[in-house]
Amino acid sequence: MAVQISPSILSADFARLADEAARVAGVADWLHVDVMDNHFVPNLTLGLPVVEALLKAVSTPVDCHLMIEDPDRWAVGYAEAGAKSVTIHAEAAKAPVRTLRAIRKEGARAGFALNPATAVDAYEDLLPEIDMLLLMTVEPGFGGQPFLDGVLPKIRRARQLVSKHGLEVWIQVDGGVADETIERCAEAGADVFVAGNAVYGRDDPAEAVRALRALAEGA
Repeated sequence: MAVQISPSILSADFARLADEAARVAGVADWLHVDVMDNHFVPNLTLGLPVVEALLKAVSTPVDCHLMIEDPDRWAVGYAEAGAKSVTIHAEAAKAPVRTLRAIRKEGARAGFALNPATAVDAYEDLLPEIDMLLLMTVEPGFGGQPFLDGVLPKIRRARQLVSKHGLEVWIQVDGGVADETIERCAEAGADVFVAGNAVYGRDDPAEAVRALRALAEGA
């Protein structure tokens, strides 16, 4: 598994998003964009117009995490705009197979997210339809929350299921990923790591990305 680091702009300066993205360009594998609608989660961030503008200003591939109601309606638009990865939530999607296939049809990687309390085994049959499984390691909605160690067994189970079916599905973790937790996630089987405060809360975000990568690769 190749380690990939995806800094979350949720922890960046929203008034300077292009500049903040440039601070990790060439070092980060992805730029993680949390889209929240104040319905599926109790927070409001940004939507498609801001993502479209950001896509024109950044060189790092954009990974859009849709924490919204009715992702079946909106997800394809993010892929059409140029996002290279679009993730929808199991708890919100009513037609996940159709939506995941539509995302792929637009040339983006299709991601499927599970909240901490959502069991991964229930979605084993869906694994061939996705390119990335996102396991939330905090309750979705806000950055800066403490890492939930109880999700570690689910990461291990997800890796077992992916291996069982011989799939090349990335396992992404999001929430509380930092120097103190990333090694545990990597040991459990995660290979894509979303980090917000652990990157943008540092004086040198690029160096923070390098440090996180080194810790994950050494796990």
